[in-house]
Amino acid sequence: MKPVFVLLVSTAWTFTGAQYYYQGLMDYLENRLLAIEDGMQLWHEQSHRYHTEMLDFKKLTAETMDGLRGQHGVMFKDLEGAAVRVDRVEREVDYVEMQTSPRACSNKADKVVEQGAWRLKESRGEKEEEEDEEDKDWEELHSSVSDCVEILSGIRSVKILKRVGGPKGMWARDPRSSKVYVFNGTSGDDLLQFDSVRDFSSSPGVTGSRRIRLPSDWRGPGSAVYDGYLYYIQREEEEDADLQVVKYDLLTGSVTDAAMFPVESHAPVYDLNPETVADLAADDEGLWLLYAPSDSEPNIHLAKMDRDSLDIEHMWDTRCPRDNAEAAFVVCGTVYVVYNTRLASRARIQCLFDVNDMVSSEEAPLIYFPRRYGAHASLKYNPEEQQLYAWDDGYQIIYRLTMKTKLLV
Repeated sequence: MKPVFVLLVSTAWTFTGAQYYYQGLMDYLENRLLAIEDGMQLWHEQSHRYHTEMLDFKKLTAETMDGLRGQHGVMFKDLEGAAVRVDRVEREVDYVEMQTSPRACSNKADKVVEQGAWRLKESRGEKEEEEDEEDKDWEELHSSVSDCVEILSGIRSVKILKRVGGPKGMWARDPRSSKVYVFNGTSGDDLLQFDSVRDFSSSPGVTGSRRIRLPSDWRGPGSAVYDGYLYYIQREEEEDADLQVVKYDLLTGSVTDAAMFPVESHAPVYDLNPETVADLAADDEGLWLLYAPSDSEPNIHLAKMDRDSLDIEHMWDTRCPRDNAEAAFVVCGTVYVVYNTRLASRARIQCLFDVNDMVSSEEAPLIYFPRRYGAHASLKYNPEEQQLYAWDDGYQIIYRLTMKTKLLV
């Protein structure tokens, strides 16, 4: 009886201990769940607060953006009005410059002509022998200058045709035909040919053109086209090699002649267009080459070459500095150098050189070009039309020039 009692007491004690253990475990788990619930409640409150703050920030940002858009609209209208006023001022300045420009040039020939006319008016009663002597002096004076005696006196108008190609390139019209040639970029082995300026301007992009592949790469936007022939500077692998001028027959598609032009290095002829190591121009008087003999030479040099044989006939130092030079062109043996600034502004003809010594830079007017898009990469003069074909930041532009006849036959 006694052992059974002990067993019952032991069992009851064990059951009571287990009950207390499980009760403590349940209390622990309940406390942990309450702590997790409190954490979740805190997280929910913080999330709600953050969400409210984000909504307030979004609303404030939207209001600020609306205000900025309104201010931007007002500023844009103000800028448009300022641009209109600046454009009006520039047109008025252009008009004033055209109306108040000094004489295109003043040289000894003109002075003699004016004095001779005054003397003829004042001395009508003089003897016939004196008049014959004056006629003889006039003939000697006229024979001492070139047959081409036109001098640039101003820019009459500007016409923007289209935009084709990159920021730099060259385009020109053959003075002896209606064909137009386009050189895109600063080097390559091909060019585009259009039948006329009208076809070029009316065609979308370069459609309707004929691509001409050359036997060698051209270098720089300084090529020239005249009477069915293309004159270009051949690209050389070695920088210290002489310049090679190539004459290419556009009709037969063959090279008819080539000549080496001696220079110390391929120095750029224009400071603002370093890709132009030489600039060619062709007219009735021959082939002209603008170049820099070396990197250390500060001035632009000019050479006159025979169009047929490419022989060098004359060479001059124009005394026009290369620094800040943008481009140049040749009209009747007179070189007109166009200058600008590194941050492109209004280009101007600031220096010229006349191979006949008829005019100097000091005597010529300062001619400004109309406002454009960027800077001239090339300027090509067409003597038949008295127009400049310009490449300006990918835009093809035509400038109509006003000329002055120096001497009348």
